[in-house]
Formats: sequence, C-alpha cells, structure tokens
Amino acid sequence: MKLYIKLENGQPIDHPMLKENFIQAFPDIDINNLPETFIEFVRVTRPSNLSTYEIYDGVHYEIIDGVCTDVHTVRAMTIEEKQAKQNQVKEDWAEQGYPSWIFNETTCSFDSPIGSPPPDGKAHVWNEATISWIEVEE
Repeated sequence: MKLYIKLENGQPIDHPMLKENFIQAFPDIDINNLPETFIEFVRVTRPSNLSTYEIYDGVHYEIIDGVCTDVHTVRAMTIEEKQAKQNQVKEDWAEQGYPSWIFNETTCSFDSPIGSPPPDGKAHVWNEATISWIEVEE
C-alpha cells in the first residue's frame, strides 16, 4: 500500500493519502517524479508491547531519509502516575482479590504466595482458606 502526504514549508501537513486517491485528486502529478509539495509516506504500526509503567504519548509525522513516516512516542510514567496506577490495582484487588496474595511492584499485579499451580495440564482454582491451588474436578 503506497501512501503520499502533502508538504508545506518542508513539513508534512494533513494526513497520508492512498496512492489511488492521490492519483484521482492530482491526476497531473507524476508519482515517480513528485514535486516538492508531496512526499512518499510509510506507515509505522503503533507499538503494542508497552511495559507496565510506560504510556503511549501519541504520534507525529517526520521526514526520515527522504520519506515521511509515523513517529510514535512512548514515555515512562511519572512517579505520580506510577503510584496512581499501583493504588488503583491495589484498590481493585482489595474488592475482588485474595488477601493472602502479594503485590508485585514490577508487574503491578498480585502473585499467589506459593506461585503458580503445577503445570500438569489440569485446571486449578485458588483456595484462600488453605492458601493453596486446588485441582478443578471435571
């Protein structure tokens, strides 16, 4: 999928156009010899593998090596944002979770005090009374 974007004062403006739409809108422009007011655009997928304490902060367009592209910004949470996220997870867990489970700051989640159930291919549920995993009977 080929895309093009308009330039104004050497900077991208508006949004990228599909090649087919570009040709319809500008039939007199040779896509193999673009004027200075247009440039090829390459779409970059938004990052989806953010760590626990990262925030997607948006996208802007930049010209890199003669091609315009998406530049996605990801930033680390501030101390206040990190604390607010942890507090929300702890609050939610207090309403729905198990009292014996331990907060893991690295993952911002709760872990069972004895680890995961045995990897035996069977289903297990947590038993808070015995602080143990119990195999689910079929």
